[in-house]
Amino acid sequence: MPIGADLVLHEEPDPENARNDGAALGRVIEQTARRWNTPLAIPLMDLRLEKIDLLARIGISARDAETHHFTSPLDESTLSALCGEHATPFCLGSIARDQALNYIAAIPDLFPIGMAIGPFSLATRLKADPIAGTALAGRGTAPEDSADVLLLLQCLRAAESAVLRSVRSQITHGARAIMICEPAACTAFISPRQLRAGSKIFEQLVMEPNLRLKAALDAAGCDLIFHDCGELIDPMVEAFATRLHPVILSLGSSRKLWLDARLVPADVVLYGNLPTKSFYSDGAMPVEEVVRRATELLANMKACAHPHILGSECDVLNVPEARPAILKKVDAMMAVTATSD
Repeated sequence: MPIGADLVLHEEPDPENARNDGAALGRVIEQTARRWNTPLAIPLMDLRLEKIDLLARIGISARDAETHHFTSPLDESTLSALCGEHATPFCLGSIARDQALNYIAAIPDLFPIGMAIGPFSLATRLKADPIAGTALAGRGTAPEDSADVLLLLQCLRAAESAVLRSVRSQITHGARAIMICEPAACTAFISPRQLRAGSKIFEQLVMEPNLRLKAALDAAGCDLIFHDCGELIDPMVEAFATRLHPVILSLGSSRKLWLDARLVPADVVLYGNLPTKSFYSDGAMPVEEVVRRATELLANMKACAHPHILGSECDVLNVPEARPAILKKVDAMMAVTATSD
């Protein structure tokens, strides 16, 4: 199955209206599950929502949230407003997401899944230059010695609070699992060279906040689905699989899942990981190559006997001018699955 709600959303007469209408969005998610014959009701992978809701706490509008970045350390009043427990209204997209969960939770044969950006990935979207602060922190620079490092840690604290608020709301509205998306937890932001030299930056910035998030999910009786489509090294995959211990681990197409199986506990289902980001281009990814890769992946996963769901490396986005090509390749992927069954 693909993560394909965006494709179905764009069959609506007014996709943007449906995105912000809980009942309409619920129907889209239901139709997505029915389309690809799965009980897993995976919603839109809209990773903007937590940032919009977070910045609203300091008066920044939804219209301006995507382009707003912090450039210097936050004062205590701003940080307290971002991290505080006081209730503030969610944006229209978050309200619709929660209402859609209510809709799905009432359908007995569907499994309602929530969605949220991961704490570190949200922190990188709050900072004007997230890489500089991460690199300095990886060298061991203390926050009192670097405004960049201090701001990064402040953004991470605010991000973790925002994700936790989002997750708790989704659980309240019926989510039985949450897909946490951490695409920034990858070698583009976390230097493998620094890790090999003994840096604890991956532990501090990625694992610690996600372990706290996993503990909150466990306490609520909600499963974790962990998604990271970034470039990873083996220790990252192993940490996600063994320490976060999600029910499903979703990885990008750069990983060979049959090799990663040795790093992953037998009760963690691997999901993915066809290169769906290239499905828009017949030159980069012709149908024949989709079939070849899907067949190879299924054969290798069967050989290593690790539980696996064939799917997309990330959400499959609607590209209007390439929609027929994308749908043809998704159908080809699903046909390989049907043949293998």
